[in-house]
Amino acid sequence: MKITLLCVGKTDDKYLETGIQEFQKRLGRYISFQMFCLPDVKNSSKLTQAELKIREGKLILSKIKSNDFLVLLDEKGKEFRSVDFANYLEKQMIGSISSMVFVIGGPYGFDKQVYDRAQGLISLSKMTFSHQMIRLFFVEQLYRGMSILKGLPYHHE
Repeated sequence: MKITLLCVGKTDDKYLETGIQEFQKRLGRYISFQMFCLPDVKNSSKLTQAELKIREGKLILSKIKSNDFLVLLDEKGKEFRSVDFANYLEKQMIGSISSMVFVIGGPYGFDKQVYDRAQGLISLSKMTFSHQMIRLFFVEQLYRGMSILKGLPYHHE
């Protein structure tokens, strides 16, 4: 199975980028993983929140293929313990899913069209984090999930 993380906007902070790159490198040993950052919407300061979500939604949906299993990282999503997230990934891997796309949206969430296309919603925490930090947290949790499935000593329970 191929896993893609799709993000709106770029990561500005070098320390986050360094961490993301480290976990991407580690993930490469166990699964096909790639991360794509969509450009910020131009002139976003002149748009309402609804207009911005619509534009971001069109950008997101333009990158999703019909056979992609789409999961949104969203505050309204299901929360998992790390072991449960690993089991969720394993269930998708042994199923008929060949491509999973996780999406981190913009600061105001997702447009209705994106929610309608999604097959799942996952929340990483009840707390609010910057969208740039969530990238690092997600990639680390994806690596943690793979290490659990592979029986590696990375996760302690």
